[in-house]
Amino acid sequence: MSPKTSKASESGGRNEALTPGRIVVLALAVLTLIFIFQNTRPTKIRLLIPEVTVPLWTALLAMWVIGVLCGASFAYFRKRRR
Repeated sequence: MSPKTSKASESGGRNEALTPGRIVVLALAVLTLIFIFQNTRPTKIRLLIPEVTVPLWTALLAMWVIGVLCGASFAYFRKRRR
């Protein structure tokens, strides 16, 4: 019997379901859902002239997306110069 088949038969023939990375992602997902459900009240945001009313979690998500896009574009242009 090869080492691969003996290890697979010992662990039940499947990969580990809960790796440390998966546990961290699951915990972050749960915390994100808790944060969203806690911040559903409408919030007024003034964008130069118009005033927009959105749930707080939506505004924070939009700011996060803008930040990620700015960071990604900065990294892209920095890599391109080299």
